[in-house]
Amino acid sequence: MYWLIFFILVALILLMAYLVAKEKLSPKVIPVINIFLILASVYLGYKIYDSITAPVRFNKIKKERYAKVIRRLKDIRDSEVAMRTITGDYTASFDSLIQFVDTAKFPIIQQRDSVIKKFDRFRGIETEEEIIIIDTLGFVPVKDSLFKNDDRYKEMMWVPIPGREKQVKFELRKGYIKKGDVKLPVFEARVAKREILWDQPEDLVAQEENVISTEEINGPYIIVGSLEEVTTSGNWPKVYDIEAE
Repeated sequence: MYWLIFFILVALILLMAYLVAKEKLSPKVIPVINIFLILASVYLGYKIYDSITAPVRFNKIKKERYAKVIRRLKDIRDSEVAMRTITGDYTASFDSLIQFVDTAKFPIIQQRDSVIKKFDRFRGIETEEEIIIIDTLGFVPVKDSLFKNDDRYKEMMWVPIPGREKQVKFELRKGYIKKGDVKLPVFEARVAKREILWDQPEDLVAQEENVISTEEINGPYIIVGSLEEVTTSGNWPKVYDIEAE
């Protein structure tokens, strides 16, 4: 689009030069046309420059925002996994998840091998059987184990978006997948890329939603977990995972 305007502008300049040479324009009109063409050239030059540099700025902003979003998705994932470990299930409620982190405790256990002796009265002999004894030594709060002295888990439902603080929540869902006779709990947390990149050029956002690459986040969402398979992984490549640390 900008290149088309550029060629039209060049054509107008050449046309004006021709008309001036042929003395078909009034001398009083020429300064006005010159000012208009200069302003138009400056504006068009800026737009062309902006169109070239916009993808570079977009990629920088995208990576910075995605890294922050992934950090929070990992907090959600860690909290959900802790909940499954202790309660046997996930949750689709951030209120329940935050309350769990606030109050639940991991048991500190110790396993040790032992041997018990049994007398087989039918055979008239004494046998030994190896067993594992699990001792509970104490408990540690989940919030201390996962977040140390940081209370960021209280904000984990909010998508960190510059200019839209505490306006967009992650979608959090849970379900079950049947494997044979067993129903396995699953969860999924996600946010649309469009929400994260709300203030970026529409054409670049549309391209990002349809990107297919091993080095990028494919599809229109950033997701951790799945309702279709048993996994707690995210859909981002390792480069984003490292940046989120």
